[in-house]
Amino acid sequence: MNRFIASACRALLMLSTGSLIAGAASAQAPAYPAKSIRMVIALAPGGGVDTTGRFIAQKLHEAWGQSVVADNRPGAGGTIAAELVAQAPPDGHTLLMTSAGISITPSLMKLSYDPRRDLLPVTMAVVSPGVLVVHPSVPVKNVKELIAFAKARPNELFFSSSGLGSAQHLTLELFSQMTGLKMTHVPYKGTSPSVNDVIAGRIALTVASVISTRPFFTTGRLRALAVVGPKRTPALPDYPTIAESGVPGFGVENWYALFLPGKTDKAIAVKIQQAVTRVLTDPGTEKLLRGQGLDAVGNSQEEFAKLYEAEITKWAKVVQTVGLKPK
Repeated sequence: MNRFIASACRALLMLSTGSLIAGAASAQAPAYPAKSIRMVIALAPGGGVDTTGRFIAQKLHEAWGQSVVADNRPGAGGTIAAELVAQAPPDGHTLLMTSAGISITPSLMKLSYDPRRDLLPVTMAVVSPGVLVVHPSVPVKNVKELIAFAKARPNELFFSSSGLGSAQHLTLELFSQMTGLKMTHVPYKGTSPSVNDVIAGRIALTVASVISTRPFFTTGRLRALAVVGPKRTPALPDYPTIAESGVPGFGVENWYALFLPGKTDKAIAVKIQQAVTRVLTDPGTEKLLRGQGLDAVGNSQEEFAKLYEAEITKWAKVVQTVGLKPK
């Protein structure tokens, strides 16, 4: 009996000591968020990245009771904002809201930060689905017909983009590489003029967001052939993907996503990701975003980290093949 009592006492003592240690550790662990959060937005006010970021900022404020202040820092392909966040204290109180261009710039620019080491992926918030469009004078109605038409006319078809090395440009370069096409690139200063010249018939084709092209292909001023993402979008449920249309493995998404400074505790990244996902999976939010031409995502921190790494690698190969050099 004495042995039993002694063993029980030792067990209680160990349990009490463990509880005290756990309680002390819990008391020492800082609450998050502990203060106002700064969301650095890599693009100018008014665009999709900005409106998505501000919407998420407001919802995080409502969920946590801490203000989330939007701070637009556009320029240099989003690298001004990315550098600012990469150099911020890794306490979770500085967030980056940016676009998929962040996975392209490491191949095009000499950066002062390491995009893999100095930025921690949090979640892909939304996708702005893109669509491949042609001028109605181009006698094709699907991707297979476009490929056959272009192959018979090497370098005769012109495609437009928002600029050399832009996501539009590299998407169509990837399409050309995967199909063996030879087309001529015409860069513009922005998406609108690149689409407008396709509408005017001066350019044969381009890729652009659904929201910027739908008013024109629904009225016959453009012809939409396929969506460029890896899967169909609810915005255009009847349109196939390019992969479905004869180019297996093709898929490009223009995503908007959140990042933290690289050394931030992953537990904080997961907490933010879970909060953002709760917002994005709300039926009202999904409907609101769809009206703006956006598909809600909110994938896990691990999923997005893997995708971000794969995107950097993919675009590096495309850039190298095109022959663009970092500046």
